[in-house]
Amino acid sequence: GMEGARLGAPGPGRPHSGPALLALFPGLHGHLGSAAGSSPKKQPNRPAGSNHAIRKYWLGGPDPLDYVSMYRNLGNPALNVPEHWHYVSFGLSDLYGDNRVHEFTGTDGPSGFGFELTFRLKRETGESAPPTWPAELMQGLARYVFQSENTFCSGDHVSWHSPLDNSESRIQHMLLTEDPQMQPVQTPFGVVNFLQIVGVCTEELHAAQQWNGQGILELLRTVPVAGGLWLITDMRRGETIFEIDPHLQQERVDKGIETDGSNLSGVSAKCAWDDLSRPPEDDEDSRSICIGTQPRRLSGKDTEQIRETLRRGLEINSKPVLPPINAQRQNGLNYDRAPSRKDSLESESSAAIIPHELIRTRQLESVHLKFNQESGALIPLCLRGRLLHGRHFTYKSITGDTAITFVSTGVEGAFATEEHPYAAHGPWLQILLTEEFVERMLEDLEDLTSPEEFKLPKEYSWPEKKLKVSILPDAVFDNPLH
Repeated sequence: GMEGARLGAPGPGRPHSGPALLALFPGLHGHLGSAAGSSPKKQPNRPAGSNHAIRKYWLGGPDPLDYVSMYRNLGNPALNVPEHWHYVSFGLSDLYGDNRVHEFTGTDGPSGFGFELTFRLKRETGESAPPTWPAELMQGLARYVFQSENTFCSGDHVSWHSPLDNSESRIQHMLLTEDPQMQPVQTPFGVVNFLQIVGVCTEELHAAQQWNGQGILELLRTVPVAGGLWLITDMRRGETIFEIDPHLQQERVDKGIETDGSNLSGVSAKCAWDDLSRPPEDDEDSRSICIGTQPRRLSGKDTEQIRETLRRGLEINSKPVLPPINAQRQNGLNYDRAPSRKDSLESESSAAIIPHELIRTRQLESVHLKFNQESGALIPLCLRGRLLHGRHFTYKSITGDTAITFVSTGVEGAFATEEHPYAAHGPWLQILLTEEFVERMLEDLEDLTSPEEFKLPKEYSWPEKKLKVSILPDAVFDNPLH
């Protein structure tokens, strides 16, 4: 019975799309009507109403989704899956096939953006109708997809920075995964995947950013109160998986980063670097960043390349990497969608338009890197999770053009080389570190991750490598003269 999820009578200017939709998703009620292991008499999914877009996006309205269906799902007691509300969006995929919203690309390709969103919300005792805020949340995510044309993939994270239901909840961010009950559907207008939103706490989001989304989803599945098998969101959950099970979970994340590497490819940070090779007054052209000299502007090509490197993390199968999003602003984190075999700093748009040889690369003898405490705390992750896995990591200064990219020997497209490990294009510094040196740095920097016994400023130095790293108070970076 689809009664509860009907579109209703077509309003003015609104095509009669109800029957077309039903024809489009013949498999949908197959899915929704019979969850694994339940008897046909006891339908686990009863339509519980639907939330219509008030004004369609393609009619100039603010809501990109045509509607969101809401079902009551009885769960599966045998699998310890609690009763919950199940939400399914309609509108990210092509519902019409006539190019009014999505370009029709054929039956075999993706339908529209190729996916719809779903969400499973734990039913509170005594709740007889599904809360409608998840429909709003889905409209917000869909608006982002329509405006940016970035699609979502399983394992992606979304930094939302506010309780998903606008309450006081700790559940303030999202991970995306395949819906456990809804297989991809082949429709006349292409293939549709169902991506489920999973609400997570800030600490869980950070772990997903520093390791990868799939790893954290796997952990959430093993903790019934944090999602369990079907990853059901409980807005009243007060504890993160790391509080529920302090040793186990953090150990699994650390081990995961060590084994798989980290998907975090860059951060916006308070950082700076100085060329210690020679005093600036010796040579007009040493361009060192120090009091009294203006750092040279980045060339358009460099800016583009840093922006691309940061925006995409890396080109992987030429799929753009989704920047984490939130309601207010970009939050300065960048990550790889999937680890690639060959890591490369080149990006499609800036690839070899101007060969590197034509940009003057300055090779530096000796450098001094400066970070605030928050940025410094990520150095071990950068070394252990990125460089030891043949990847790169970029710190882009929040103020100005300064950037510091750490590269390992395997990274292609870098201008730092084993022969000249410290090299700069204007204010962009690249530092190439060998595996042995990384291992040694990790030992020496061990106290960076235990902020308790930290007194600033703190200095680490490797004289024979001509490298110095300082951790400085924030104020140093807020004052433009360093």
